Order: sequence, then structure tokens, then C-alpha cells
Amino acid sequence: MAAISINGLSKRYGMGKTVLAAVKDFSIEIADGEFVTLLGPSGCGKSTTLRLVAGYVRPDGGSIRVGDRLLSSPDSVVPPEARGMGMVFQNYAVWPHKSVAENVVFGLRVQKVSRGEAQRRVERILDIVGLAGLGGRFPNELSGGQQQRVALARSLVVEPTILLLDEPLSNLDAKLREHMRAELKALQRRTGITFVYVTHDQAEALALSDRIAVMHRGVLQQYGAPREIYAKPANRIVADFMGLVNLLPATIAAVNGGSARVAASGFHLDLALPPGLAAGDAAEIAIRPESIRFVAPGGSAGVAAQVAEQTYLGNLSEYRLVLAGGETLRVQAPAAADHPVGATVAIAVDAAQCNLFPKAAPDSRNPNLHQGQAT
Repeated sequence: MAAISINGLSKRYGMGKTVLAAVKDFSIEIADGEFVTLLGPSGCGKSTTLRLVAGYVRPDGGSIRVGDRLLSSPDSVVPPEARGMGMVFQNYAVWPHKSVAENVVFGLRVQKVSRGEAQRRVERILDIVGLAGLGGRFPNELSGGQQQRVALARSLVVEPTILLLDEPLSNLDAKLREHMRAELKALQRRTGITFVYVTHDQAEALALSDRIAVMHRGVLQQYGAPREIYAKPANRIVADFMGLVNLLPATIAAVNGGSARVAASGFHLDLALPPGLAAGDAAEIAIRPESIRFVAPGGSAGVAAQVAEQTYLGNLSEYRLVLAGGETLRVQAPAAADHPVGATVAIAVDAAQCNLFPKAAPDSRNPNLHQGQAT
């Protein structure tokens, strides 16, 4: 079994008044054979968490177990080579002076696997990662995507029960990164190995993961399936980080049980009421650009807006609209809907796809987040 249990994990750096809590009371369960992604902006603690799982870092609190085996606690840490895990790094870490086959076979030699068995396993894993016939080439004769596959093959050939991947696709161009995403997911399904993956790329996490752990300033914000994380974010931080989002100031006009009537810049929406909010409170509505639609002007469902920008993106057009109160909204619509800059339009919002949050204090907003993009 390669199920991972992380309970109350904490890691601090520094001394005295300069102590930085890189990871704070982090707890998740990862099932055997699951693909889990640690997601968040730079400095959120995701890579530190991965190094803790790998055994390169000793925790200050909490524990890490695989099955019933305790691997890490403040009192003891099983060394990386004794954990049965593979690790793939961002920079590939392949030896330029060794051939593909020599790079891949290294771990088997450390394990003292017989020459014949090692050759069989190297050939098999090169076939699995799509490098069959390239064992004699050197890294400088390979593309970036092929070098990444060498790093994957070297980790997989030792038959780990868990594979840890630290932003392995970040050095690839956009098209190759998309291709390698599909390759990684297919590889994980074929091998059945538990994958723990680190990235700051929201699209990557959504495309690859069975579950996503969103982190911010060392704290777990939400852990769930990709669709849940995107459609039902647990808080404003998750909503703001997971893709493009409009955060519109609002007021709770009325409350009826677990539902709230919310007024915001001409919109009147019935939304689920989060804990701690009452009638008259200030709030924010998180509205995805694809949840806004153009409607016929003059209708009771529409709110007037002016087109400030239009960007043609091929399969869709993106608009920046200005509402009567000065608030702006980003809207995505089919490219066939052509609304020129300066035009007055009417829009409606699908309330079922919106989320309501308490209004954030100015100093609680994440300076690394803007319209879902990490810096």
C-alpha cells in the first residue's frame, strides 16, 4: 500500500523574531494510486511540503506515514533512499556525460540489481515513457520533453511506490507542457503509482489531479477534487487563485434560512449564505467570466454595462465591461458574439455558478494574487 497520511505537519525556518513558518499544521490523506497536486503561488509552502514527504527535511511538528509505517516526525526521519519513493526535479537533473540508458540504470546499480535484469527493466521503462530506441543518445541530443522523460524513467525504473514531482514541466514551452501533461496522466494510470505533484499552474493542476491541495502562506486552504475546487472554492483566497474570477462588492439585502438575497452593482442574486454573514453585511461575490452572458437590452434580467475592451482569442472573445457604478467585469463569450468597444450591452449572471464570501480586509488580501494569476 502507498497511501500517505500527513497529520499536523509543520516546518519553521529562522530563529528568534525572524522565524518563518513555511508549513503550518498541514493535514491531508492521499489514497493508494491517487494523483494529488500541491498547488499555490511561490512561497506558499508546497515545495517544502514535498521535501518533507521525500525525507530531505525534518518536520518541527506532525507526522508523515505511508501505510502503517512512520516516515517523519520531529524525533526521527527515515532517509530518502529508504522510503521507496522516486523524485523528479524541475531542472531534470540528468547527467550530460551519460547516455539515456546510463542515466536510467543508475538507481538499479545502487540497488545492486543484476546486469540482465537491469537491462530488461531499462528497456521496458524507456518504452513506457516513449523513449524506446533512444538509450544510446546523450541529453544534448534530446528535446526538453525527452529529457524530462529521462528523468521520469530514472525515477520509475526503481519501481517506487510513490513518485514525487517538483514543478517538472515549468521549463517546457506551452505546447510541449500541454503534451507532457497528457503523457504524465496516462503514465500514472498505467503504472498505478501514487503521484504527489507540485505546481503553481492552475490549469496543470486541474488537468492532472484526482485531488488538489491549495496552499497559501503555509496553510492548507482547501483539499478536494478539481471540479469542487474550481466551482465551490472554500474561501476568497481559493476563488481568487483558481483561474480568472471577478470579485464584486456586494451587500446582504435579506436572509432567508441558508439563502441570502445579495445586491451588487445592479444585480440581485439569491446565493447560499456562508457562516458569519447576516443581513446588512458587506460581502463579495466571486463570478467566473464564463458565468456571465450577454442578454437582450431592456429586459428585466439584464444589467447595463459598457464595453471597454474586446480581445479576440480564436474560440472565444474576452471583454472588459464597466458597470454603472464603475466596477469592471471580465466576461468570456463565444467569438460569434461581437460587441465592439464603446457599445452599451446588457448582461446577466448565473447565480448557481457564483460564490459569496465575507468582504476581505485590505491587509488580508494576498499581494501575490490578481485575477487568479500567481507572481
